[in-house]
Amino acid sequence: MTVICVTGTSTDVGKTVATAALAALARSAGRTVAVCKPAQTGIAAGEAGDLDEVQRLSGVTDVVELARYPEPLAPDTAARRAGMPLLERGAVVAAVRDLDASHDLTLVEGAGGLLVRLGAGGFTLADLAADMQAPMVLVAAAGLGTLNHSALTVAAARQAGVECVGAVIGSWPAQPDLASRCNLGELAEVTGVPVLGSIPEGSGRLDRDDFAAAAADWLDHEALSAALGIPIRTRPRTA
Repeated sequence: MTVICVTGTSTDVGKTVATAALAALARSAGRTVAVCKPAQTGIAAGEAGDLDEVQRLSGVTDVVELARYPEPLAPDTAARRAGMPLLERGAVVAAVRDLDASHDLTLVEGAGGLLVRLGAGGFTLADLAADMQAPMVLVAAAGLGTLNHSALTVAAARQAGVECVGAVIGSWPAQPDLASRCNLGELAEVTGVPVLGSIPEGSGRLDRDDFAAAAADWLDHEALSAALGIPIRTRPRTA
């Protein structure tokens, strides 16, 4: 069984769509997949959140959200402002391990960047990954600033004892500017981790079948198989 933590260089870089793409590709290869989102913020009770998007795009049905707070803030701040209980680090680890026990791959999607405080005591996704000895996939923006943001995130992960197995560009523009084109070529050198693929902007608007089929082209099968520790080459399509 394999646990992978999915983090971003910041918020709104495409973590949820990238998580769905990883899940869809693994499912296409016949692997059982679960997804955990420890904390969802900025979404009211009863509204569709990130896990609903992951389910819609990937077809994964085993999803767990442990806390939801109404204001679009870091989870610990949002919890305090709402007068709601803060997440407990041990409870998150236990929930992920329960999923891991019965699935080939469990993806844990963070909130915002790697060092965003998720709950009581200020624990972060880096802390959770270290507790579970789970590697990390980094979702990065395409444009100016992403080399610095990505290098800082990978360095913070390493300092916490967490391996970053690769980076995914979460929203590749239809008309990439000079910075984006240069970044794609330099990201691996600057961070020291491979680029596992890039996801075209607007991909979250696809339906499930088209999304799953396209994910096989967006992401590098061999690199992902090595990174995730499980074979995920998709089955040949039948006519």
